Amino acid sequence: MSSFSEKIQALTEKVERNNAWRQKESFNLIPSESTPSLLVKMCEISDPAGRYAEHRTIKGEEIYFYQGIDFIRDVEIEARRELGKYFGCTDVELRPISGQMANEVVFKGMVKFINRNKPEGRPSRRMGLVMNNDLNKGGHLSSQPMGALFNFVEEDPRTGKENVVHLPLLKDNPYKPDVAALAGLFEKYKPELIVFGKSMFLYPEPVKEVAEIVKDWAPRPVMMFDMAHVLGLYGAFQDPFKEGIDIVTGSTHKTFFGTQRGLVAGNFPKESPLRNLWLDIRARAFPGSTSNHHLGTLVGLLMATYEMNEFKKELQGQVQANAKAFARALKEKGIPVEGDPSDGFTETHQVLIRVKPFGPGMEIARRLEENNIIVNYQALPDDETFLESSGIRMGVQEMTRFGMKEKEFDELAGYIADAVIRNKNVKDAVKRYRRNFLEMKYCLPAREAVPLAARIFTAAFPYPDFAARFAENLQKLS
Repeated sequence: MSSFSEKIQALTEKVERNNAWRQKESFNLIPSESTPSLLVKMCEISDPAGRYAEHRTIKGEEIYFYQGIDFIRDVEIEARRELGKYFGCTDVELRPISGQMANEVVFKGMVKFINRNKPEGRPSRRMGLVMNNDLNKGGHLSSQPMGALFNFVEEDPRTGKENVVHLPLLKDNPYKPDVAALAGLFEKYKPELIVFGKSMFLYPEPVKEVAEIVKDWAPRPVMMFDMAHVLGLYGAFQDPFKEGIDIVTGSTHKTFFGTQRGLVAGNFPKESPLRNLWLDIRARAFPGSTSNHHLGTLVGLLMATYEMNEFKKELQGQVQANAKAFARALKEKGIPVEGDPSDGFTETHQVLIRVKPFGPGMEIARRLEENNIIVNYQALPDDETFLESSGIRMGVQEMTRFGMKEKEFDELAGYIADAVIRNKNVKDAVKRYRRNFLEMKYCLPAREAVPLAARIFTAAFPYPDFAARFAENLQKLS
């Protein structure tokens, strides 16, 4: 049996190797991931990691149940303020620790809200009917009955299935909404909650059109947008609050390049008829769903939000330009690209390719990984199951942050085409090409960030003379 020190050494070597492979040798194109900046990572491992700061509103006052939390309280307040600026909204709830939990918190809040005025003695009910996007056509798992919606929507007694109806899509382009079919569908089903958002996401959602349809309903349905995949493109891709949405949820580590957390955002001033819904959502965040809400990642999220608010316009424009350029390049090199060629195949960070002519999606994704290009296989709308996926889903957001622009994505498309179409081994060429993109952009430059990172690290782990050595080594790496 290995000794304790041998196990530590073996794991350290594996972590080191994986870090080098992912950060220096491979192109990370999974659209639901990002690499945080150095300072965000340092904040994430600072002292609040592992601490507690439970709090809730009691009689109009925010009460904290632990001591030693003045710093993290101020961080949470500041993060809400900065994210409110980012979204242009009044309310932000930051205690969910994932996008899926954020959705579940909203669903719990909805059930509480619709039962507020029920007659005494009558049992609580679930939501009557929910409209969302079909999982098999790109809908997000966390808004499905098999995901976070589980047990929060009534069943249809005739079928025994949940009362969930899917938003309509165009038959000739199942990545775009069928706006013409919306009015009839909404009049027929009268949903209590509408959930926009997808995980296979190329085009805007019909928020404005739906808001116009339901504006005079009494009561009108609550409209929610799960922006997990496009949160970092808020405003450039779509501006839901201006279009009439009530609630935005999402995870903060995809196109929004923060730590792995979730959030709920909304516009609920005191005079809003949905103000009580917001209070119910906050109560379901704590104590309804969380206790420790991972305070280290909360500090990191604030740092990332500073970065995002500083570089938002520049970053978002480059991400969208890169996605369109990448899609065009893949098409030109012989790989079928999903979406509409007349508008550049995509309006987000995502690019979808159809690889079935060259092999199963799972097999092609593995082949690309063996060539240091990391993607994920994806069931396309005409696939029967995810296990028989004929597509590959890619995102440009992470490599955009490492400095890639349109012409660099054109070259990367060539390596992908060689691997996918010709089954050519391009691993060594890919490794060499990745060396050109090791410096992170859209954050504080390394010469300024490294000394600050050293200060954060050594304050948490005060080893003698460590700060100087740590900063020196980081400067060499950068």
